[in-house]
Amino acid sequence: MSTRTWRDQNARAWSDQNTRAWMDQSTALFLSTVQRLTDADLDAASALPGWTRRHVIGHVAANAEALRRLLSWAATGVETRMYSRPGQRAQEIEEAALLPADDLRAFVDRSARALAADMDALPKAAWRNLVVTAQGRTVPAEEIPWMRTREVAVHAVDLGHGIGFADLPDDLNSAIATDATAKHAGKGHAAELAAWLTGRSVQAPELGPWL
Repeated sequence: MSTRTWRDQNARAWSDQNTRAWMDQSTALFLSTVQRLTDADLDAASALPGWTRRHVIGHVAANAEALRRLLSWAATGVETRMYSRPGQRAQEIEEAALLPADDLRAFVDRSARALAADMDALPKAAWRNLVVTAQGRTVPAEEIPWMRTREVAVHAVDLGHGIGFADLPDDLNSAIATDATAKHAGKGHAAELAAWLTGRSVQAPELGPWL
């Protein structure tokens, strides 16, 4: 097997898995955690520096809407970016974080259900249509369920309310780890990661943001 083939297969480890099942399970985990948060809990800090739990929930809600725009692009062929202008993502998160508590809970639940419905309605052939992510990658629409799975699974942990990575399925954790490793390796950390993951270095590399 060539190096290129090995990298391609491992960078897309999610593609051979039931990503829709992962997405649905992780969405349910995220939403159930949100429902357990009191109004006061929403205002507390999350595991993400500078973000309250409100910001995490607002981000997940707005992300569903952004991914729905990509599904519309795949379905119609009319270019509809996740974000049409610089700063839109940050603005949507801040606006959602300021919603009354019940409205914020309703928004994240409603947007998740609408995203799932759009996925259910997308014709099989349209899943291979190309769209562009917020990071500028051109990908087939079939990657969208994995994009959403990452968001709801990792941010369920970021809510900091009793959910850890150990609560996620092992195969999902493996796919997340593979994806994160490939992204960090592509940013110039391949040697450091190889040394650490093979036990040749006891010092974990300082990697910075994943996405």
